[in-house]
Amino acid sequence: MAKQIMKGLTMSLLIAIALVTAVNSANGQSSRRLVANIPFEFVVGDNSLAAGKYDVSAMTPMGETLRIRNTENQGSAMRLSSTLTQLNINEKGKLVFHRYGNQYFLAEVWTAGERSGRKLTKSTGEKAVEREIAAIPSRTAPAKNGYERIELALVRQ
Repeated sequence: MAKQIMKGLTMSLLIAIALVTAVNSANGQSSRRLVANIPFEFVVGDNSLAAGKYDVSAMTPMGETLRIRNTENQGSAMRLSSTLTQLNINEKGKLVFHRYGNQYFLAEVWTAGERSGRKLTKSTGEKAVEREIAAIPSRTAPAKNGYERIELALVRQ
């Protein structure tokens, strides 16, 4: 009898933990949904995406995989990311792009009210552009890393 009671309590506890974890995971993913108006064509991984309104959301509970989806034409891309941290809390969320000439690559995603953000893994295309730029002799001092950092504020979170 005592074994059955213990077994029942253990099962109840496991179910409660599973429910709490599922709710926290769902809340974490919904709070990571970000929206931005991007006025230029850009690249995420191997995907070229048109200018437009985009929804950025975590596809995994810890945010390792991000989905960038055009809310107007349903074009989308997914990319692995790693954690970035800074000393100050972001007052506003933002997307950070690396610009090489007229090519833009999504590089970072920052959420308002947090010290941490997500750094997207560089694509083979971005690495190739970096190599090309590094091979060009310049008469002026080259920009650090060969790219310009472009920051776009998020419209809503």
